[in-house]
Order: sequence, then C-alpha cells, then structure tokens
Amino acid sequence: MKKIAYIEIDTHAEIAQAFINIMEGSQNFSVDYYFSKKIKDQIGETESNVFLSDSSMILDQLKTKEYDLVIVGTVHRFFNTFLAVTNKYNTAVITHNLNFTRASKFDLIKSVFKGDVIYRMKLWLKEGLLYATKVYQESKSLMVLDEALTSDRHQFLPLFYARDFVKSKNESLMIVIPGGVSQKRRDYNHIFTTIQQIRTDQKCEFIFLGKAKDKELKKLEDLSSKLPENISVTYFSERVSAEDFEKWMKKADVLWCPIQQGTEFFSIQETYGQTKMTGNLGDSIAYGKLAVFPKNYPSKLNFIVPEKENILEQLKELAETHFDFQKSYGRAEVQTKVEQLLNGFIAG
Repeated sequence: MKKIAYIEIDTHAEIAQAFINIMEGSQNFSVDYYFSKKIKDQIGETESNVFLSDSSMILDQLKTKEYDLVIVGTVHRFFNTFLAVTNKYNTAVITHNLNFTRASKFDLIKSVFKGDVIYRMKLWLKEGLLYATKVYQESKSLMVLDEALTSDRHQFLPLFYARDFVKSKNESLMIVIPGGVSQKRRDYNHIFTTIQQIRTDQKCEFIFLGKAKDKELKKLEDLSSKLPENISVTYFSERVSAEDFEKWMKKADVLWCPIQQGTEFFSIQETYGQTKMTGNLGDSIAYGKLAVFPKNYPSKLNFIVPEKENILEQLKELAETHFDFQKSYGRAEVQTKVEQLLNGFIAG
C-alpha cells in the first residue's frame, strides 16, 4: 500500500475534507493528514491518521515517515516552508489561482502595497513571498480541481462525487444561492434586482447560503420586507455551519450561481472558468443539483446551464429536470480516477 501525506495548514478546509471523503476505504493508498488547528477544527476529524501541524513543524513531521507522495492543498503563504518540502519530497500541489502561480517577483512586490500591507509585508519578509512562483515550478506535479483548467503542466484531480441521498419534496420552489454573500466575487446586485421583479403566484424561496454582511446584509433586509407573501428570502448574518450548509443544499431544487467572471487573488487578476475554479462546481456535483451560471461563464459541463432572460421559468424547468450525476460522478468511479492520477505521480 502506497503512503501519502496530505498537508493543509493554510486555507481550503473544504478541499481537504473532499480528499478525506474520496480516499476513505481506499485499498491502494494510506493517507496521513497534517492540518493546522484552524483546518482541523473545521473538519472535526479525530482519526489516528490526522495530525496537528504548522509551518514550523511540518518538515520535522515528514522526516519521521517515508511517503511516496506529498500533496499540498494550498500554497498561499508559508512559501519558504513549501519550497523546502518540494525540494525534498515528491510533491504535488493543488493550484487555485493560475495567474498567481506565474507572477513575477516584481508583480508580487507591487501586490504587497495594494491590499492588507501589514499582512502582505509579513508574507514577504517572514514567509518567503518571493519564492511563491518557485514553489509551483519546483513541484513535481501540479493539480487543478476544474477539468477546464488542465494543461500540459496542470492535471485534473477529480475530487468531487455525487452523494447518494433522497431528494426532499418542497412545498415551494427552493432556489439556493451558495457562497459568501459579497459583491466582490458574485453579482448579488443582479440577484436582488431580479427577485424584486419576479411576478408569480407560485411559492418561491431564495436561500442565500453564506454569511451576509455590510451593504449586502442591509439590501437583504430591505428586500425581505418588500416581497409578496409567496416569495421569501432566507439569509444568514453569521457563518453558515457545515451541517446547515448540507441541510439546505439537500433541500435545494436548483442552484443559482451569479459568479463574476473577473476576480483577483493577491491583487493579481484571475478569471473564473479560465484561471480559477469556482467552488460552486463542486457544490453542484456533490449535491446533485443543476446550476444556473452567468451566460459569459465558459463551461462545457452539462449540469452548468447559462442563465436565460426569464430566469424564474428557467429555474422552474430545471427543478423538474433529472440529471444523472451518479452516472458520471459516482464515488467508486471518481475514486478510481483519483487513484490512477496519484499512481502516475508516484511512478513518474
């Protein structure tokens, strides 16, 4: 049985959880997980193969065992530590922002002074920010979580599989908008305006499944007070727990994902669907829900549907449309593909 170390001491707890889920029960791989306290608390795993770690510990921890492959879930900080890991071990890195991985040292230095300067200065002076691109260059393998982002250098890691659960029957049309309620990465103003203009006798519920704050929270409060009785909005002013997120996603008839095409990471421009993945893809697969994306979102996936002008009719139609997620995204099939990829990294 081959041995893998999976490291997540930075950001993406949901990706680490997805890797745990897909590798559970593998007959070919044994995985040890090294998580920061923040990540471990979000995941809540208490298994003997889950270890508390941080940037000062991880190199010593990796020394104690012989791993065939080391996977790093996120490299958005601790660049000096991860450069040491990639130089010493057969390392595969999950990449989330492709333009960031190609940024020059000059681009990175400029970016320090465009955002949270104190935090970014710390990354520069203490965590080796200028090594960022080198970490990706030195890594033996790079992975992306959206097949559309694959290239000669980036291979597709198909982490997400369709869960098997009984679809709930709702009295109203239940439309879930998953993700943090912020205008920064999603066009919530479009959603608010569209809901206000809906005219129907059908009962409809719009669930904003993410924390809302500041201007967006105020707009939701105003919107809620102006809607007719048959149309309602549900929103949250605190972080949505994993349990609540799952509960609402299972209830959803259809997803509405108002992704803004242009975004940025570390003040470097990225484009959803071209250089950056949206987590809504994984949400759609995991919960077996068709999803409406903006017309300009580049996708060849059958379960991602471009938004039409009459959005309510489209959402109603999709709520009644069956798509067999299990056929293409069943757990056994996805696990086999993941294991084939990992075997290739080890053999190569």
